[in-house]
Amino acid sequence: MADGTRIERLQDLLREAGHAAMYVSDLVNVRYLTGFTGSNGAVLVQTHGEPVFLTDGRYRDQAAAELAAAGLADVEILVTRDLLGVAAGRAPADLVAETHVLDVESWQKLDRPEASGRLVERLREVKDDDEIASLRRACEISCEALEALLVGPLAGRTEREVARDLEWRMLDLGAEDRAFDTILASGENTAIPHHQPTDRVLRAGDLVKVDFGAKVDGYHADCTRTVVIGSAAAWQREIHAAVKESQAAGLDRLRPGVPVAESNAAARDSLERAGWLDAFTTGLGHGVGLQIHEDPFIASAHPGRLASRTVLTMEPGIYLPGRGGVRIEDTVLVTDPDHHGGEPDVLTDMTTELLEID
Repeated sequence: MADGTRIERLQDLLREAGHAAMYVSDLVNVRYLTGFTGSNGAVLVQTHGEPVFLTDGRYRDQAAAELAAAGLADVEILVTRDLLGVAAGRAPADLVAETHVLDVESWQKLDRPEASGRLVERLREVKDDDEIASLRRACEISCEALEALLVGPLAGRTEREVARDLEWRMLDLGAEDRAFDTILASGENTAIPHHQPTDRVLRAGDLVKVDFGAKVDGYHADCTRTVVIGSAAAWQREIHAAVKESQAAGLDRLRPGVPVAESNAAARDSLERAGWLDAFTTGLGHGVGLQIHEDPFIASAHPGRLASRTVLTMEPGIYLPGRGGVRIEDTVLVTDPDHHGGEPDVLTDMTTELLEID
């Protein structure tokens, strides 16, 4: 649930940067600031003055209700089809905007404002209690659905059938939607990091990789587990163990104040020691919240340090083209320093052992 303090925090950032006002048009950021879930809306946030919400006639009542629920009942709502023109007429001269989401025509209509930078995205990195509760519930639903699915049997069913089964289970458990298109890969397809389910039939000896998540209150879960149908071969056990160890090394560095790049280095160093680093071809992790991929992204070039109450994924993998692959991924909360010494809180709380199923 959004509330007025989010807008106040944005106003503080604008003052620090010396800006008088910001036009917020990215709908994810609009939702974060105001609770509005419609498809056409924007917020004019001023450092000296009250915010103004803009939308068209379709959303007059919805906007009023959602802003009131977010504690913003007193915010002025302007109903217009010309959001850009009205905002430009109301804004002070020193207006900045989310130029990373504006097209050139919209930028010109706003009188060519300077880039605001990713100010709202910076605020979104640190989650409040309501956000964490929604993320935790999305992760609980995801894990419960997968655990029920893995009771089996899976052999003899197609990738597409199993993926749809998992998605229905999440919906039945209370998810508002799936967080993203489920990745369900089997056999040699597990070597494709973002394989889309096909009519390939699962059979004994297959690795099965499931990358999936539920969405609750607009917040996304992200989880990957890799299992094997029947008895695991030695090579499958070897790469699974290497990924599991890599993930543990990366998770251990998801602590407040630790440079983001340290987690990346720890996970990659583990894979290098095991001799599998060249087979890891994807990113290691990313922030998750109102978007499935959001700041911060775990990478060697990231200049920042981890903050308490940030939620990220940790997802190392090994991918052997034509043979198979393993990924283990969890959604993780960076905890306060006084919470078990800042030990990360894994929200997708289910086993990462290599399961052998029917």
